[in-house]
Amino acid sequence: MGNWIMDILIALPAILWAITIHEFAHGFVAYKLGDPTPKLQGRLTLNPIAHLDLLGFIALLLVKFGWAKPVMVNPRNFKKLGPRWGEVAVAIAGPMANFISAFVSALLLKYLPFSAMPPSVAEPLFLILKYSLFINVAFGIFNLLPIPPLDGSKILEAFLPYNLYLKYKQIEPYGPIILIILVISPLLNWLLIPLVNGMIKAILVLT
Repeated sequence: MGNWIMDILIALPAILWAITIHEFAHGFVAYKLGDPTPKLQGRLTLNPIAHLDLLGFIALLLVKFGWAKPVMVNPRNFKKLGPRWGEVAVAIAGPMANFISAFVSALLLKYLPFSAMPPSVAEPLFLILKYSLFINVAFGIFNLLPIPPLDGSKILEAFLPYNLYLKYKQIEPYGPIILIILVISPLLNWLLIPLVNGMIKAILVLT
C-alpha cells in the first residue's frame, strides 16, 4: 500500500502536467484561430484546477483511465481556417503538446547532471521525468484514437467523405461505451503499448 501511494505521489506532477498542457493547448489554438470561448471560460491557464474533472481525475489515479474537463469551443468562430480545419488544428494541438512535453522530459533525463545533485533531489526528479516521458506519450497517443469523443475522432471526421462522415457520426453516442470496453479488455494494451514503446524509443534516439 505504501509503495502504491509513493508511486502515485511521484507520478502526480507528470499526470497533472499532461492533462493541463493538453487542455491548455486546445484552448490556446482555438483562441488564436478566433474563438474567445476558452478565454471566457478561464481555460487559457496552466493552473491544473481549471482543467481537472474531479471524478475523472480520481478514476485516472485508481484505474488508470480518466478524463479532464473538455475545452468548449465554437468552430463558427474559426475565421482563419474555417470550422472544418480549425477543429482539426484544435484537436491536434492537445496530443502535440503532450509529445513536445515528452521530448523535453527526455532531454532533461539525458542532460541534467543528476550525479551532481543530492540523492534526495536526484532520485525523485529522475522518476518524475521518467513518468512524464511515458505519461505524455501515452496520453497523446490515446487521444489520437479515432473514437468519439477523443481528438482522433475530430481529425478523422475532417478527412471522411460526406456519406462516411454521416455514418461515422452515428457511432458518436456510443463512443464512451466503446472506450470503456477497450479499457477493461486487453485490447487497449495490445494496441497502445507497442505504439507508446515505439514512440518513446524514437524520442530517446532523437535526443
